[in-house]
Amino acid sequence: MDARKHGSMSSTVLGSQAAVAPAARRSVPLPRVWSITGRDIVAILVTNGVFIGAMWVRHGGLEQVATPGGAWIAIGQVTGLLGTYLALLQLVLMSRMPWLDQAFGMDRLAAAHRWIGFATVWLIAAHGFFIVSGYATSEGASLVGETWTILTTFDFVALATFGFGLFVVVGVTSMRAARRVVNYETWFALHLLAYLAIAFGFLHQLLVGADFLHDPLARIYWTSLYALTFGLLLAYRVIGPIRLNLRHRFRVARVVAEGEGVVSIYITGRDLDRLPLRSGQYFVWRFLDGPRWWSGHPFSISSAPNGAWIRTTVKALGDDTRRYQRLAVGTRVLLEGPYGVLTGIRRTRRRVTLIAGGIGVTPLRALVEALPGRPGDVTLLYRARQPKHVIFRNELDVLAERRGIKVHYLVGRRGSVDLPDDPLDAFGLTGLVPDIADHDVYLCGPNEMMDRLTETLGNLGVPGSRIHVERFAY
Repeated sequence: MDARKHGSMSSTVLGSQAAVAPAARRSVPLPRVWSITGRDIVAILVTNGVFIGAMWVRHGGLEQVATPGGAWIAIGQVTGLLGTYLALLQLVLMSRMPWLDQAFGMDRLAAAHRWIGFATVWLIAAHGFFIVSGYATSEGASLVGETWTILTTFDFVALATFGFGLFVVVGVTSMRAARRVVNYETWFALHLLAYLAIAFGFLHQLLVGADFLHDPLARIYWTSLYALTFGLLLAYRVIGPIRLNLRHRFRVARVVAEGEGVVSIYITGRDLDRLPLRSGQYFVWRFLDGPRWWSGHPFSISSAPNGAWIRTTVKALGDDTRRYQRLAVGTRVLLEGPYGVLTGIRRTRRRVTLIAGGIGVTPLRALVEALPGRPGDVTLLYRARQPKHVIFRNELDVLAERRGIKVHYLVGRRGSVDLPDDPLDAFGLTGLVPDIADHDVYLCGPNEMMDRLTETLGNLGVPGSRIHVERFAY
């Protein structure tokens, strides 16, 4: 079912790395480790939410609930404040701040961003409904009539309503059914509408909102939240990437075929030995080779940082990735990052098991090279359907021999003669790694495989804190 393979050590360069290998590897600085934790961040966000509620109470919010119409208006005010706060929080989560990435990982931030987005839409919808209902109840008017009155006589309400419509478009395109039929570029472009919607909401709140009309301190606080949010976006989504690319001036040095529809792309540039980077991390890559240069894709580095070049490995799965198979040497490259927490910084145990599925071996290939340990401390389980789908075999064999790493190639279709049983079920895992419950486990591969493995590992006694996963699905 599996075999441990060892390769020759006759070359000092691993496999296809010989294509652009440096004469001597240079040390590379590591990204900063931030002392702030996920709990600290959650505490800050909750404290701000409580402060917003206290601000509403200070402005007499509770006094309104004495009448039916006032109660509806009170609910509308609270939902409006919280809905806007969550809208700003959405943007902060996607600002790509390094300390947020370290605390949660971009995949978890993206999941939180998505669910907070749905909550934002519902809260803002509730804000409009309860405000209109409150005024209609107080004045004895119909909902339709009161809606028209508010839209046509209150400043910036029509603009805010249009902004809410933009939020609805963003929310609908974030639903799973829509994401199956909307490509990433369209989805991303539609999401930019959220910035416009938030700007419309800002004008509406400061110029009409009861909590801000007569309280300068509240206006300063609320304006500061907006300024901080957009300042973080500017710093980490715009200025940071510009500085990175102006400093290093990345270019394609070589494209090397690794297997059927799979290539490794080697990138060189200036001062790469000053670029903080960890094995297991990824960049968002843009290759300036044609009309779709603006389309960015997250690809992991597939070899340990060496200060001379950066390598990523890409499988042809769509229009862009097929184009990358034919990149010309010298093509300019724009990088954003590095990002990701599938790194050694998450390691808590001496022994580690890495489980790769298909092209998911790329970040684990870099970790195999970089993770410190004695012979036998690191095990790689590499699942592939066919022998032709196994990449980096020569490199992995050399690393296995050189570093004493156990590499198991699990090749074949489940249920076939060669692989009658699932090699990654509980029985298969304990057969390959009997003490896996005492290991840190890193997973990278198809989402279905990682979901199944996460459940299986939990049943085997591996706690969630020692199962390290990162997903790239949008």
